[in-house]
Amino acid sequence: MNVGIVGLGLIGGSLARAISALTPHTVLGRDLLPQVFAKAKLLDAVELELTDERLSACEMVILALYPADTVSFVREHAAAFKPGAVVLDTCGVKRFVCDALFPVAEANAFRFIGAHPMAGIERAGFDHSSKTLFQGASMVLTPPRNTPLGLLSEVKQFFGALGFAQFAVATPAEHDRIIAYTSQLPHVVSSAFIGSPTATDHTGFSAGSYKDMTRVARLNEKMWTELFRENRENLLSEVRTLQANLARFADALAADDAAALEALLKEGRERKIAADRADLRE
Repeated sequence: MNVGIVGLGLIGGSLARAISALTPHTVLGRDLLPQVFAKAKLLDAVELELTDERLSACEMVILALYPADTVSFVREHAAAFKPGAVVLDTCGVKRFVCDALFPVAEANAFRFIGAHPMAGIERAGFDHSSKTLFQGASMVLTPPRNTPLGLLSEVKQFFGALGFAQFAVATPAEHDRIIAYTSQLPHVVSSAFIGSPTATDHTGFSAGSYKDMTRVARLNEKMWTELFRENRENLLSEVRTLQANLARFADALAADDAAALEALLKEGRERKIAADRADLRE
């Protein structure tokens, strides 16, 4: 199978490396920066350049672009996709992308399936990509309602070969509601946490909890601003819930209320245990 990848950054580059190393498929790639494509070809992550003319030769095309760029690319190249081809995105929001592209795919006889690989690191770009990035990771798929189960099974098998170990299928709206909490809110918290003046004094006074809290503050602000805005209502709700929870701690501290502090900490511990048990049931 010919697999086209548009965008050879961290995610696109890692997909290209994994597909080339772990499957018999042929990878065609393209990137806005010619030097990125050249390096990907030199390192055998891609075999051919994905020109507009070669789009029609691909049975699968994966778009590893920002959401707005994803929508623009598919709209501009809709007539070039091979009839019956599977086109997937890798964006961190789904309603914005899927609402725009489901009808485009239907009108042009290809299949569009929303996909969100739940993997990544705090570094961006092809230089940080890896064929092992997806080992043990989760993949969320947001297909249109008329997608055949057999096709979803084939897509799951394809990504399973790249190391993905868990799959979830959701509507675009459900994806965005949950991801506001599990992915976007942690980036807000990390960026806010590192804003303390004490952050510059942490050397020698910090351990794992500091590193865990601040790791994702080393983010791509352009991409995350776009993701936040395209999921604004869901994320705003989660931020306000967090504000309310922090206010409870602030009130307990201001009142020097040991019982209230202990109760809040116990509540947090018990909710974490319950969440972990839910993970095990999955």
